[in-house]
Amino acid sequence: MRRRGVPGAGCWVLGALVLGAAVPGAVPGAVAGAEPGATQRPADELKQKFARHAEEIAMRLDGVMAYTIVDLTSGDRFAHLETSTLPTASTIKLAIVYELFKQVEEGRLRLDDTLVLDRAKAVGGTGVLADLGTPTLSIRDYAVLMVRLSDNTATNVLIDRLGMETIAQRLQVLGLTATKLRRHMMDTAAARRGDENVSTPAEIARLLETLQKMPDAITLLKMSKENRLRRGLPPDVEAADKSGELDGVRVDAGIVFAKNRPYVFSVMTAFLKDETEGERAIEDLSRAAYEYFSRLGAGALGRRLP
Repeated sequence: MRRRGVPGAGCWVLGALVLGAAVPGAVPGAVAGAEPGATQRPADELKQKFARHAEEIAMRLDGVMAYTIVDLTSGDRFAHLETSTLPTASTIKLAIVYELFKQVEEGRLRLDDTLVLDRAKAVGGTGVLADLGTPTLSIRDYAVLMVRLSDNTATNVLIDRLGMETIAQRLQVLGLTATKLRRHMMDTAAARRGDENVSTPAEIARLLETLQKMPDAITLLKMSKENRLRRGLPPDVEAADKSGELDGVRVDAGIVFAKNRPYVFSVMTAFLKDETEGERAIEDLSRAAYEYFSRLGAGALGRRLP
């Protein structure tokens, strides 16, 4: 058995599942942390079944699915290829959200500050600003367009206002060394040079855990949007999330506020032969994760109470 995962996490990987503290000599199906001969908690059986189900979803995808799912109550992690560096697509906008609210916190800018749209920054893809003239919008409005509509023009405005190098330095301070914002949105020439925006499922999960401590950022990320993560959730369950897509790539990451059991969901897919299949796999994993955590949130003994 070999150890892998986030450096310093002190966890052992059993197949695709990372459970609690390291147990020398543990075997697949064993409960991490349990003493020999100890009675297994029923919830541990549920945990193992979810771990196997998650791995099955990843394995049947014609492409690569990497994920990190973190129980914010217990700290349990479920992971597969979680340190693999892959394209983020628009999910890199989580790093921009973080930098935005850090600069607000530091007094370097105000959300009500306004900027006139420079048409030189207008790009295609998702969003509406490319179709407008030269509106004057607040920084808050640009951020809303970036998160809710994944507006690429709004994103480029914010990158230039915050500073691409400043965002990169902030990620380094957080220890997110594999997460790199290296190009503006829709800059295919930069992508061809190899300057792709990248991260790992583990680092995106850590970024989300950091964002969890920033209420205004979470409020922004909770805004209504349609994606694979949310399609796997009941309509009344909130998520603070950002998705992304490129040719052959689909990414969904967010904090899901399941009752009594919030969790981080960070899934990256690439090398997809069929992007629809990749989207379906992320939705399936989102649904499976919610079903698992919602049952944990119902109570330690597994009884559903009205």
